[in-house]
Amino acid sequence: MYDGDAPKTADSPDTLAPPPSFPLPAPPSPPAPSVPPLTKIRGFRFFLLSRVTSALGSAVTSVVLPVLVYQQTRSPLLVSLVAAAGTLPYLLFGLVAGAVADRVDRRRLMVTADGLNALCLATVPLAAVLGVLTVGQVIAVALLSSSLCLFFDAGVYGLVPEVVGKENIARANGLLYGAESTVRIAGTSLAGALLVLLRPSDALVVDVVSFAASGLLVRAIGRRPRGAADPAPEVPPEVPPEVPSQEPGFVKSVGEGLRFLWGHPVLRVLTAVGTLQSFAGGAVVGQLVVHADRVLGIHGTDPRIGFLYTAWSAGGIGGALLLPLLRRRLDPLRILLVALPAGAALGVVVVFSADWRLSVVALTLWGSAYLVVLVNTMTYAQEVTPPRLQGRVNTTRRMLSSGLGVPLGALVAGALTARFGIHTGMSAAVVSVTAAALLALRSQGERVRA
Repeated sequence: MYDGDAPKTADSPDTLAPPPSFPLPAPPSPPAPSVPPLTKIRGFRFFLLSRVTSALGSAVTSVVLPVLVYQQTRSPLLVSLVAAAGTLPYLLFGLVAGAVADRVDRRRLMVTADGLNALCLATVPLAAVLGVLTVGQVIAVALLSSSLCLFFDAGVYGLVPEVVGKENIARANGLLYGAESTVRIAGTSLAGALLVLLRPSDALVVDVVSFAASGLLVRAIGRRPRGAADPAPEVPPEVPPEVPSQEPGFVKSVGEGLRFLWGHPVLRVLTAVGTLQSFAGGAVVGQLVVHADRVLGIHGTDPRIGFLYTAWSAGGIGGALLLPLLRRRLDPLRILLVALPAGAALGVVVVFSADWRLSVVALTLWGSAYLVVLVNTMTYAQEVTPPRLQGRVNTTRRMLSSGLGVPLGALVAGALTARFGIHTGMSAAVVSVTAAALLALRSQGERVRA
Protein backbone atom coordinates (compact mmCIF):
# COMPACT_ATOMS: atom_id res chain seq x y z
CA MET A 1 0.00 0.00 0.00
CA TYR A 2 1.33 3.40 -0.95
CA ASP A 3 2.28 5.35 2.16
CA GLY A 4 3.12 8.72 0.59
CA ASP A 5 6.94 8.25 0.36
CA ALA A 6 8.86 7.55 -2.82
CA PRO A 7 10.05 3.89 -2.89
CA LYS A 8 13.80 3.43 -2.39
CA THR A 9 15.80 1.74 -5.12
CA ALA A 10 19.18 0.06 -5.34
CA ASP A 11 20.65 3.46 -6.15
CA SER A 12 19.45 5.03 -2.96
CA PRO A 13 22.41 6.33 -0.94
CA ASP A 14 21.43 4.96 2.45
CA THR A 15 19.99 1.49 1.93
CA LEU A 16 18.89 -1.05 -0.64
CA ALA A 17 15.26 -1.85 -1.31
CA PRO A 18 14.26 -5.29 0.01
CA PRO A 19 13.43 -8.01 -2.46
CA PRO A 20 9.77 -8.07 -3.52
CA SER A 21 9.21 -11.38 -1.76
CA PHE A 22 10.22 -9.93 1.61
CA PRO A 23 8.13 -6.81 2.17
CA LEU A 24 9.00 -4.47 4.95
CA PRO A 25 7.01 -5.10 8.13
CA ALA A 26 4.29 -2.58 8.80
CA PRO A 27 5.27 0.07 11.32
CA PRO A 28 3.67 -0.35 14.72
CA SER A 29 0.31 1.34 15.04
CA PRO A 30 0.36 4.46 17.17
CA PRO A 31 -1.48 4.09 20.44
CA ALA A 32 -5.14 5.02 20.24
CA PRO A 33 -5.74 8.49 21.62
CA SER A 34 -7.31 8.47 25.03
CA VAL A 35 -10.89 9.66 25.14
CA PRO A 36 -11.29 12.32 27.82
CA PRO A 37 -14.27 11.88 30.14
CA LEU A 38 -17.22 14.06 29.32
CA THR A 39 -17.26 15.38 32.86
CA LYS A 40 -14.09 17.32 32.00
CA ILE A 41 -16.22 19.56 29.79
CA ARG A 42 -17.47 22.36 32.02
CA GLY A 43 -20.69 23.02 30.10
CA PHE A 44 -21.61 19.35 30.09
CA ARG A 45 -21.07 19.09 33.85
CA PHE A 46 -23.62 21.85 34.47
CA PHE A 47 -26.02 20.34 31.98
CA LEU A 48 -25.71 16.88 33.54
CA LEU A 49 -26.45 18.33 36.98
CA SER A 50 -29.44 20.15 35.52
CA ARG A 51 -30.92 16.99 34.03
CA VAL A 52 -30.31 14.93 37.18
CA THR A 53 -31.95 17.57 39.37
CA SER A 54 -34.95 17.90 37.09
CA ALA A 55 -35.28 14.11 36.77
CA LEU A 56 -35.62 13.76 40.55
CA GLY A 57 -38.55 16.14 40.68
CA SER A 58 -40.18 14.78 37.53
CA ALA A 59 -40.02 11.24 38.95
CA VAL A 60 -41.97 12.37 41.99
CA THR A 61 -44.56 14.09 39.80
CA SER A 62 -44.96 11.07 37.51
CA VAL A 63 -46.18 9.06 40.51
CA VAL A 64 -48.04 11.79 42.38
CA LEU A 65 -50.28 13.13 39.61
CA PRO A 66 -51.91 9.78 38.65
CA VAL A 67 -52.40 8.91 42.32
CA LEU A 68 -53.90 12.34 42.99
CA VAL A 69 -56.45 11.96 40.18
CA TYR A 70 -57.26 8.32 40.98
CA GLN A 71 -57.87 9.13 44.65
CA GLN A 72 -60.32 11.86 43.69
CA THR A 73 -62.18 10.11 40.86
CA ARG A 74 -61.44 6.34 40.84
CA SER A 75 -61.62 6.68 37.04
CA PRO A 76 -59.14 4.76 34.81
CA LEU A 77 -60.01 7.06 31.92
CA LEU A 78 -59.16 10.23 33.83
CA VAL A 79 -55.89 8.68 35.02
CA SER A 80 -55.04 7.98 31.38
CA LEU A 81 -56.01 11.55 30.52
CA VAL A 82 -53.35 12.81 32.94
CA ALA A 83 -50.74 10.64 31.21
CA ALA A 84 -51.97 11.89 27.82
CA ALA A 85 -51.84 15.52 28.95
CA GLY A 86 -48.19 15.01 29.84
CA THR A 87 -47.22 14.25 26.23
CA LEU A 88 -49.99 15.74 24.09
CA PRO A 89 -48.06 19.03 23.64
CA TYR A 90 -45.55 17.18 21.48
CA LEU A 91 -48.36 16.62 18.99
CA LEU A 92 -49.80 20.12 19.33
CA PHE A 93 -46.65 22.24 19.45
CA GLY A 94 -43.81 19.99 18.30
CA LEU A 95 -43.26 21.71 14.95
CA VAL A 96 -43.45 25.17 16.52
CA ALA A 97 -41.05 24.37 19.37
CA GLY A 98 -38.43 22.93 17.02
CA ALA A 99 -38.51 25.97 14.74
CA VAL A 100 -38.31 28.34 17.72
CA ALA A 101 -35.33 26.49 19.21
CA ASP A 102 -33.43 26.72 15.92
CA ARG A 103 -34.02 30.49 15.70
CA VAL A 104 -33.36 31.75 19.26
CA ASP A 105 -30.71 31.38 21.92
CA ARG A 106 -31.18 27.79 23.14
CA ARG A 107 -29.83 28.40 26.62
CA ARG A 108 -32.18 31.33 27.27
CA LEU A 109 -35.13 29.32 25.97
CA MET A 110 -34.34 26.44 28.34
CA VAL A 111 -33.89 28.70 31.37
CA THR A 112 -37.20 30.43 30.69
CA ALA A 113 -39.02 27.11 30.28
CA ASP A 114 -37.70 25.81 33.62
CA GLY A 115 -38.67 28.97 35.48
CA LEU A 116 -42.21 28.98 34.11
CA ASN A 117 -42.53 25.26 34.90
CA ALA A 118 -41.70 25.88 38.54
CA LEU A 119 -44.45 28.52 38.74
CA CYS A 120 -46.92 26.26 36.93
CA LEU A 121 -46.52 23.29 39.29
CA ALA A 122 -46.58 25.52 42.36
CA THR A 123 -50.24 26.30 41.65
CA VAL A 124 -51.30 22.75 42.62
CA PRO A 125 -50.16 22.72 46.28
CA LEU A 126 -51.28 26.35 46.57
CA ALA A 127 -54.79 25.50 45.34
CA ALA A 128 -54.89 22.49 47.69
CA VAL A 129 -54.05 24.70 50.67
CA LEU A 130 -56.81 27.10 49.66
CA GLY A 131 -59.25 24.19 49.18
CA VAL A 132 -60.00 24.96 45.52
CA LEU A 133 -58.02 22.21 43.75
CA THR A 134 -59.95 20.36 41.02
CA VAL A 135 -59.17 17.50 38.66
CA GLY A 136 -59.49 19.92 35.76
CA GLN A 137 -56.68 22.04 37.20
CA VAL A 138 -54.44 18.99 37.64
CA ILE A 139 -54.94 18.00 34.01
CA ALA A 140 -54.36 21.58 32.85
CA VAL A 141 -51.14 21.79 34.88
CA ALA A 142 -49.94 18.50 33.41
CA LEU A 143 -50.63 19.86 29.92
CA LEU A 144 -48.91 23.21 30.49
CA SER A 145 -45.95 21.69 32.32
CA SER A 146 -45.35 19.23 29.50
CA SER A 147 -45.63 22.05 26.94
CA LEU A 148 -42.84 23.92 28.71
CA CYS A 149 -40.77 20.73 28.88
CA LEU A 150 -41.22 20.41 25.12
CA PHE A 151 -39.60 23.80 24.49
CA PHE A 152 -36.82 22.87 26.91
CA ASP A 153 -36.20 19.59 25.06
CA ALA A 154 -36.19 21.39 21.70
CA GLY A 155 -33.19 23.34 22.93
CA VAL A 156 -31.50 20.20 24.30
CA TYR A 157 -31.27 18.49 20.89
CA GLY A 158 -29.00 21.21 19.56
CA LEU A 159 -27.24 22.06 22.82
CA VAL A 160 -25.79 18.58 23.47
CA PRO A 161 -23.90 18.33 20.12
CA GLU A 162 -22.79 21.94 20.61
CA VAL A 163 -21.34 21.19 24.04
CA VAL A 164 -19.70 17.80 23.46
CA GLY A 165 -19.26 17.54 19.67
CA LYS A 166 -20.99 15.10 17.33
CA GLU A 167 -18.38 12.40 17.92
CA ASN A 168 -19.41 12.25 21.59
CA ILE A 169 -23.20 12.32 21.21
CA ALA A 170 -23.69 8.60 21.86
CA ARG A 171 -21.55 8.72 25.01
CA ALA A 172 -23.25 11.90 26.22
CA ASN A 173 -26.76 10.54 25.68
CA GLY A 174 -25.88 7.28 27.40
CA LEU A 175 -24.46 9.12 30.39
CA LEU A 176 -27.39 11.54 30.55
CA TYR A 177 -30.06 8.86 30.37
CA GLY A 178 -28.16 6.53 32.68
CA ALA A 179 -27.82 9.26 35.29
CA GLU A 180 -31.45 10.33 34.90
CA SER A 181 -32.63 6.73 35.22
CA THR A 182 -30.60 6.29 38.40
CA VAL A 183 -32.05 9.44 39.90
CA ARG A 184 -35.57 8.46 38.86
CA ILE A 185 -35.22 5.36 41.02
CA ALA A 186 -34.61 7.59 44.00
CA GLY A 187 -37.39 9.91 42.86
CA THR A 188 -40.05 7.23 42.53
CA SER A 189 -39.01 5.69 45.83
CA LEU A 190 -39.16 9.15 47.40
CA ALA A 191 -42.64 9.60 45.92
CA GLY A 192 -43.83 6.42 47.62
CA ALA A 193 -42.53 7.68 50.95
CA LEU A 194 -43.97 11.16 50.47
CA LEU A 195 -47.41 9.72 49.71
CA VAL A 196 -47.38 8.11 53.12
CA LEU A 197 -46.31 11.30 54.91
CA LEU A 198 -47.95 14.05 52.83
CA ARG A 199 -50.92 14.75 50.65
CA PRO A 200 -50.15 14.08 46.95
CA SER A 201 -50.52 17.78 46.13
CA ASP A 202 -47.93 18.75 48.76
CA ALA A 203 -45.39 16.29 47.31
CA LEU A 204 -45.27 18.34 44.10
CA VAL A 205 -43.17 20.95 45.91
CA VAL A 206 -40.16 18.71 45.21
CA ASP A 207 -40.63 19.20 41.47
CA VAL A 208 -41.13 22.94 41.89
CA VAL A 209 -37.73 23.22 43.56
CA SER A 210 -36.10 20.92 40.99
CA PHE A 211 -37.24 23.06 38.05
CA ALA A 212 -35.93 26.21 39.69
CA ALA A 213 -32.54 24.58 40.35
CA SER A 214 -32.38 23.17 36.81
CA GLY A 215 -32.89 26.63 35.32
CA LEU A 216 -30.05 28.08 37.39
CA LEU A 217 -27.70 25.26 36.30
CA VAL A 218 -28.53 25.71 32.61
CA ARG A 219 -27.92 29.44 32.99
CA ALA A 220 -24.45 28.64 34.36
CA ILE A 221 -23.48 26.84 31.14
CA GLY A 222 -22.88 30.17 29.42
CA ARG A 223 -23.85 31.39 26.00
CA ARG A 224 -21.10 29.51 24.17
CA PRO A 225 -20.64 26.21 26.04
CA ARG A 226 -17.30 24.69 25.21
CA GLY A 227 -14.94 22.30 26.96
CA ALA A 228 -11.69 23.79 28.15
CA ALA A 229 -9.77 21.06 26.35
CA ASP A 230 -11.75 21.51 23.15
CA PRO A 231 -10.64 24.64 21.29
CA ALA A 232 -12.77 23.82 18.26
CA PRO A 233 -15.15 26.53 17.09
CA GLU A 234 -18.78 26.29 18.04
CA VAL A 235 -19.78 25.50 14.45
CA PRO A 236 -17.84 22.56 12.88
CA PRO A 237 -15.37 23.70 10.18
CA GLU A 238 -17.12 21.76 7.43
CA VAL A 239 -20.43 23.53 8.13
CA PRO A 240 -20.45 27.17 6.96
CA PRO A 241 -21.69 29.69 9.50
CA GLU A 242 -25.33 30.56 9.13
CA VAL A 243 -26.15 34.05 7.90
CA PRO A 244 -29.09 35.53 9.80
CA SER A 245 -30.37 37.37 6.73
CA GLN A 246 -30.73 34.08 4.88
CA GLU A 247 -32.94 32.48 7.54
CA PRO A 248 -36.09 31.15 5.83
CA GLY A 249 -39.57 32.16 6.93
CA PHE A 250 -41.16 30.35 9.84
CA VAL A 251 -43.40 28.12 7.71
CA LYS A 252 -40.57 27.26 5.32
CA SER A 253 -38.34 26.59 8.31
CA VAL A 254 -40.82 24.03 9.64
CA GLY A 255 -41.17 22.43 6.20
CA GLU A 256 -37.41 22.08 5.88
CA GLY A 257 -37.26 19.92 8.99
CA LEU A 258 -40.18 17.79 7.82
CA ARG A 259 -38.60 17.18 4.41
CA PHE A 260 -35.31 16.09 5.97
CA LEU A 261 -37.02 13.63 8.31
CA TRP A 262 -39.23 12.13 5.60
CA GLY A 263 -36.41 11.95 3.07
CA HIS A 264 -34.05 9.96 5.31
CA PRO A 265 -35.12 6.28 4.95
CA VAL A 266 -33.56 4.91 8.15
CA LEU A 267 -34.62 7.85 10.28
CA ARG A 268 -38.14 7.56 8.88
CA VAL A 269 -38.38 3.91 9.94
CA LEU A 270 -36.90 4.61 13.37
CA THR A 271 -39.48 7.36 13.88
CA ALA A 272 -42.36 5.02 12.98
CA VAL A 273 -41.01 2.35 15.33
CA GLY A 274 -40.59 4.94 18.06
CA THR A 275 -44.23 5.97 17.67
CA LEU A 276 -45.44 2.40 18.12
CA GLN A 277 -43.21 1.89 21.14
CA SER A 278 -44.33 5.18 22.67
CA PHE A 279 -47.92 3.96 22.26
CA ALA A 280 -46.93 0.98 24.41
CA GLY A 281 -45.25 3.20 26.97
CA GLY A 282 -48.35 5.39 27.24
CA ALA A 283 -50.53 2.33 27.72
CA VAL A 284 -48.32 0.90 30.48
CA VAL A 285 -47.67 4.09 32.44
CA GLY A 286 -51.24 5.31 32.01
CA GLN A 287 -52.71 2.12 33.48
CA LEU A 288 -50.02 1.16 35.98
CA VAL A 289 -51.92 2.55 38.97
CA VAL A 290 -55.09 0.72 37.89
CA HIS A 291 -53.13 -2.50 37.19
CA ALA A 292 -51.56 -2.32 40.64
CA ASP A 293 -54.96 -1.81 42.28
CA ARG A 294 -56.95 -4.45 40.39
CA VAL A 295 -54.36 -7.14 39.61
CA LEU A 296 -51.47 -6.86 42.06
CA GLY A 297 -53.44 -5.91 45.18
CA ILE A 298 -51.55 -2.66 45.72
CA HIS A 299 -54.16 -0.13 46.85
CA GLY A 300 -54.28 3.54 47.70
CA THR A 301 -51.04 4.95 49.12
CA ASP A 302 -49.31 1.57 49.50
CA PRO A 303 -45.57 2.40 49.09
CA ARG A 304 -45.18 -0.61 46.77
CA ILE A 305 -46.69 1.55 44.02
CA GLY A 306 -43.38 3.39 44.07
CA PHE A 307 -41.57 0.09 43.47
CA LEU A 308 -43.43 -0.41 40.19
CA TYR A 309 -42.51 3.04 38.87
CA THR A 310 -39.00 2.56 40.23
CA ALA A 311 -38.67 -0.69 38.30
CA TRP A 312 -39.51 1.03 35.02
CA SER A 313 -36.95 3.75 35.77
CA ALA A 314 -34.32 1.28 36.98
CA GLY A 315 -34.51 -0.48 33.64
CA GLY A 316 -33.20 2.70 32.09
CA ILE A 317 -29.84 2.17 33.79
CA GLY A 318 -29.40 -1.21 32.14
CA GLY A 319 -30.50 0.25 28.82
CA ALA A 320 -28.02 3.10 29.06
CA LEU A 321 -25.18 0.66 29.81
CA LEU A 322 -26.23 -1.78 27.11
CA LEU A 323 -26.68 0.64 24.22
CA PRO A 324 -22.99 1.61 23.74
CA LEU A 325 -22.09 -2.09 23.55
CA LEU A 326 -24.82 -2.76 20.99
CA ARG A 327 -23.82 0.24 18.87
CA ARG A 328 -20.28 -1.11 18.51
CA ARG A 329 -21.62 -4.33 16.98
CA LEU A 330 -24.96 -3.53 15.35
CA ASP A 331 -26.42 -0.82 13.14
CA PRO A 332 -29.48 1.10 14.38
CA LEU A 333 -32.04 -1.18 12.68
CA ARG A 334 -30.44 -4.37 13.99
CA ILE A 335 -30.51 -2.95 17.51
CA LEU A 336 -34.28 -2.67 17.15
CA LEU A 337 -34.47 -6.33 16.15
CA VAL A 338 -32.88 -7.24 19.49
CA ALA A 339 -34.69 -4.84 21.83
CA LEU A 340 -38.25 -4.87 20.47
CA PRO A 341 -38.93 -8.65 20.60
CA ALA A 342 -37.47 -8.73 24.10
CA GLY A 343 -39.81 -5.90 25.13
CA ALA A 344 -42.85 -7.69 23.70
CA ALA A 345 -42.06 -10.91 25.58
CA LEU A 346 -41.51 -9.05 28.86
CA GLY A 347 -44.75 -7.14 28.32
CA VAL A 348 -46.68 -10.41 28.33
CA VAL A 349 -45.22 -11.21 31.76
CA VAL A 350 -46.18 -7.78 33.10
CA VAL A 351 -49.75 -7.98 31.82
CA PHE A 352 -50.62 -11.45 33.09
CA SER A 353 -48.55 -11.83 36.26
CA ALA A 354 -50.44 -11.39 39.52
CA ASP A 355 -47.24 -11.45 41.62
CA TRP A 356 -46.04 -7.91 42.22
CA ARG A 357 -42.43 -9.09 42.69
CA LEU A 358 -42.36 -10.79 39.28
CA SER A 359 -43.97 -7.69 37.80
CA VAL A 360 -41.19 -5.53 39.25
CA VAL A 361 -38.51 -7.73 37.63
CA ALA A 362 -40.31 -7.81 34.27
CA LEU A 363 -40.90 -4.06 34.33
CA THR A 364 -37.20 -3.48 35.04
CA LEU A 365 -36.08 -5.58 32.07
CA TRP A 366 -38.75 -4.11 29.82
CA GLY A 367 -37.60 -0.63 30.84
CA SER A 368 -34.07 -1.55 29.69
CA ALA A 369 -35.29 -2.65 26.26
CA TYR A 370 -37.51 0.43 26.04
CA LEU A 371 -34.63 2.83 26.75
CA VAL A 372 -32.33 1.10 24.26
CA VAL A 373 -34.83 1.81 21.48
CA LEU A 374 -35.40 5.37 22.70
CA VAL A 375 -31.77 6.47 22.99
CA ASN A 376 -30.71 4.53 19.90
CA THR A 377 -33.21 6.49 17.81
CA MET A 378 -32.38 9.84 19.38
CA THR A 379 -28.62 9.37 19.05
CA TYR A 380 -28.86 8.34 15.42
CA ALA A 381 -31.09 11.35 14.66
CA GLN A 382 -28.62 13.77 16.28
CA GLU A 383 -25.70 12.19 14.40
CA VAL A 384 -27.22 12.45 10.91
CA THR A 385 -29.02 15.82 11.30
CA PRO A 386 -27.21 19.06 10.34
CA PRO A 387 -26.67 21.43 13.29
CA ARG A 388 -29.09 24.08 12.01
CA LEU A 389 -31.91 21.50 11.76
CA GLN A 390 -31.44 19.77 15.12
CA GLY A 391 -34.40 21.39 16.86
CA ARG A 392 -36.85 20.99 13.97
CA VAL A 393 -35.99 17.41 13.02
CA ASN A 394 -35.85 16.05 16.56
CA THR A 395 -38.96 17.77 17.87
CA THR A 396 -40.85 16.58 14.78
CA ARG A 397 -39.65 13.06 15.53
CA ARG A 398 -40.71 13.43 19.15
CA MET A 399 -44.01 14.95 18.02
CA LEU A 400 -44.83 11.74 16.19
CA SER A 401 -43.51 9.36 18.83
CA SER A 402 -44.19 10.98 22.20
CA GLY A 403 -46.81 13.47 21.01
CA LEU A 404 -48.90 10.99 19.07
CA GLY A 405 -47.89 7.61 20.48
CA VAL A 406 -47.96 8.21 24.24
CA PRO A 407 -51.33 9.99 24.58
CA LEU A 408 -52.97 7.69 22.04
CA GLY A 409 -51.65 4.65 23.90
CA ALA A 410 -52.83 6.04 27.24
CA LEU A 411 -56.29 6.88 25.96
CA VAL A 412 -56.79 3.63 24.03
CA ALA A 413 -55.61 1.55 26.99
CA GLY A 414 -57.88 3.51 29.35
CA ALA A 415 -60.89 3.01 27.08
CA LEU A 416 -60.16 -0.71 26.70
CA THR A 417 -59.78 -1.08 30.45
CA ALA A 418 -63.08 0.67 31.10
CA ARG A 419 -64.87 -1.51 28.53
CA PHE A 420 -63.16 -4.92 28.75
CA GLY A 421 -60.94 -4.92 31.85
CA ILE A 422 -57.38 -4.14 32.83
CA HIS A 423 -55.78 -7.14 31.08
CA THR A 424 -57.17 -6.00 27.73
CA GLY A 425 -56.05 -2.43 28.32
CA MET A 426 -52.50 -3.42 29.23
CA SER A 427 -52.34 -5.90 26.34
CA ALA A 428 -52.54 -2.97 23.93
CA ALA A 429 -48.91 -2.25 24.85
CA VAL A 430 -47.75 -5.74 23.89
CA VAL A 431 -49.56 -5.58 20.55
CA SER A 432 -47.96 -2.23 19.74
CA VAL A 433 -44.41 -3.37 20.54
CA THR A 434 -44.93 -6.50 18.46
CA ALA A 435 -46.05 -4.37 15.51
CA ALA A 436 -42.93 -2.22 15.92
CA ALA A 437 -40.71 -5.33 15.84
CA LEU A 438 -42.40 -6.54 12.64
CA LEU A 439 -41.92 -3.13 11.01
CA ALA A 440 -38.22 -3.12 11.88
CA LEU A 441 -37.85 -6.68 10.57
CA ARG A 442 -39.52 -5.75 7.30
CA SER A 443 -37.31 -2.70 6.86
CA GLN A 444 -34.18 -4.71 7.56
CA GLY A 445 -35.28 -7.35 5.01
CA GLU A 446 -35.77 -4.64 2.37
CA ARG A 447 -32.28 -3.32 3.01
CA VAL A 448 -30.76 -6.79 2.69
CA ARG A 449 -32.58 -7.42 -0.58
CA ALA A 450 -31.49 -4.04 -1.90
